[in-house]
Amino acid sequence: MAPFLAYEDKGPDTTDTHRVPLVLVHGHPFDRTMWAPQLDGFPGTRRVIAPDLRGYGASPTAPAVTDFSGFARDIEALLDELEVESFVLAGLSMGGQIVMDCYRLFPERVRGLVLADTFPSAETPEGVRSRDAMADRLLAEGMRGYADEVLERMVAPYASAEVKAHVHGMMTATAPEGAAAALRARARRPDYSALLTGVSVPALVVVGADDTFTPVSDALAMHAALPDAELHIIEGAAHMPNLERPEVFDRALEEWLARVDARQPSGAPPRL
Repeated sequence: MAPFLAYEDKGPDTTDTHRVPLVLVHGHPFDRTMWAPQLDGFPGTRRVIAPDLRGYGASPTAPAVTDFSGFARDIEALLDELEVESFVLAGLSMGGQIVMDCYRLFPERVRGLVLADTFPSAETPEGVRSRDAMADRLLAEGMRGYADEVLERMVAPYASAEVKAHVHGMMTATAPEGAAAALRARARRPDYSALLTGVSVPALVVVGADDTFTPVSDALAMHAALPDAELHIIEGAAHMPNLERPEVFDRALEEWLARVDARQPSGAPPRL
């Protein structure tokens, strides 16, 4: 199940670099263009790969994903096809939870984790009912009503008109079938809390100071649980700091990636 994913693959693709490839996993209900500032800013120095998850963007909605391991195995298979053996995984919101599932399934390939505006715990019974109900609603009504309702929580009310338009456009362009399948899978995800305590690679935890979906308290708890983690709270941003404050987000990411690169064995660059 793999190379069927749509994706962008930008930047150096030779083996004479010590910079670890960066894989960007988008959230719900978005697509790989969520990472536009990072896709534009980082490929000059490292390889950057951003897939559309199954059911989102230009990737097909069928076969529908039924659990998070389906998303993770899709990413693994795509990286196999691209001959990318080791990499840093970065995910925002649902993408962060998928990144955690990737680490659960193939930790030996992961050189670092970026967990942005996300949280590790399993869904509550109330949350399961809520996500299932929203899946039903999206199938019945489409995406626009939901997009209108949540836009100024996804990004802060004071975000620029351009950022708001981009985020709203991604949400309304998402296929309801893909979004609904992902919501049901997300409702039944495992609890990654214990997994985080055993992560053996560097981690970067990022959160928008005004995020109400995954508040700063969630980021603080993840930072405390991870053995080797940095925490960045980005002022002037809500749930999508990579779009709302890309210059601040990218600076934090670039500095942290330099640390990950420095951990590569001397004279043995990561295989691409």
